Amino acid sequence: MTSDSAIDSRTQVLLIDDDAHLRQALSQTLDLAGLKVQSLGNAKGVAERIPADWPGVVVSDIRMPGTDGLELLQLLRERDAQLPVLLITGHGDVPLAVQAMRAGAYDFLEKPFANDALLDSVRRALDLRRLVLENRSLRMALTDRQQLAGRLVGQSPAMLRLREQIGALASISTDVLILGETGAGKEVVARALHDLSNRRDGPFVAINAGALAESVVESELFGHEAGAFTGAQKRRIGKFEFANGGTLFLDEIESMSLDVQVKLLRLLQERVVERLGGNQLIPLDIRVIAATKEDLRQAADRGRFRADLYYRLNVAPLSIPPLRERGEDALLLFQHFSESAAGRHGLSVRELQPGQRALLLRHPWPGNVRELQNAAERFALGLELSLDSNAPSLPAISGGLSEQVEAFERALIAGELSRPHGSLRSLAEALGIPRKTLHDKLRKHGLNFSGSGGSSPDDFE
Repeated sequence: MTSDSAIDSRTQVLLIDDDAHLRQALSQTLDLAGLKVQSLGNAKGVAERIPADWPGVVVSDIRMPGTDGLELLQLLRERDAQLPVLLITGHGDVPLAVQAMRAGAYDFLEKPFANDALLDSVRRALDLRRLVLENRSLRMALTDRQQLAGRLVGQSPAMLRLREQIGALASISTDVLILGETGAGKEVVARALHDLSNRRDGPFVAINAGALAESVVESELFGHEAGAFTGAQKRRIGKFEFANGGTLFLDEIESMSLDVQVKLLRLLQERVVERLGGNQLIPLDIRVIAATKEDLRQAADRGRFRADLYYRLNVAPLSIPPLRERGEDALLLFQHFSESAAGRHGLSVRELQPGQRALLLRHPWPGNVRELQNAAERFALGLELSLDSNAPSLPAISGGLSEQVEAFERALIAGELSRPHGSLRSLAEALGIPRKTLHDKLRKHGLNFSGSGGSSPDDFE
């Protein structure tokens, strides 16, 4: 291995010594012990070439021309203070080695030393390194979960499941298809996938295919060479090429023409892009996250979307539940957004009244989280909480705690009754209660159910 070579991420021991004979002998000892070894004759540029969270250890002589062992130790500790470094000392260099131990070296071996002493020290260092990286990974996973909970607020089963799926997919390179209604948070999910992945330091490029004119979509996505078409006076780098090394988020993919879909399919399969008017195939290292509000399988059956592209994208689908199916998540989100808005504007946080909470819980949220965020912003600014809804208005709720709870419960059930339900079972499932409990509560509050089946509370068994 030359001094300019990259450090293999699978290497267990990086051996550095300017004595070629000793280096060869130690390499053979480590290799015969079943350890993967890479050796170097000098330490120049080594620290910069060791990958992040490298699972190995460094064994280095102290006295070497150029970068010596002590200088290397300092450079390595600046990059990763928990990376084990074993130093080899010559006769009479023990005080220097003690100084190195105080500076953070894991161990030192005085020449001449037995092979068993080297192997014992290396194996202990590898065990320590493994524990360090396991703990580091656990802490990162915990941080990632906390970050996800802050971005995707909610404790409904659907949101807990979505966060779990994002955590599992983030570190995998596969492309992802996000399914969700307008305003459900598809770009938030895409950014979370990017930020929790090993591509987090690369670019995140978001593009809405539905907002691009048909005449420019190919140029925007794939780029073009000068003279490729009338008006193309200079080369343009497309979004896919610009996202190289990172993630490209392609929203409203269902709006792409069939011709563009063909090119996208080729790009996904071959991981190369060819600019319009060009002949060069440019390799890409990107993750593509597509999003749609439509059922692409149905669109493919109707001939509006390529079936082969659908199956290529549908390897790792993520479905975002609409806000109306997330229960009390609406209250958590409203509080989150209103507190955030109040903080930005330097205002006191307003408290929701019971009637307002009931209004939020029964509102169908056709605009999903985006609509709720706008409502929370208005509320934080001191404006009246008003929502566009076909459901009847709620009266003001007053009285003691028990009266308010009763009125709140009745308002929730009445709000759900205002929505279309074909059966009592459907109504009970929407409220998250057993049918017998719903029967009792309808009688208690004097409410009647008249769904498409013509059922009444007396129809409960």
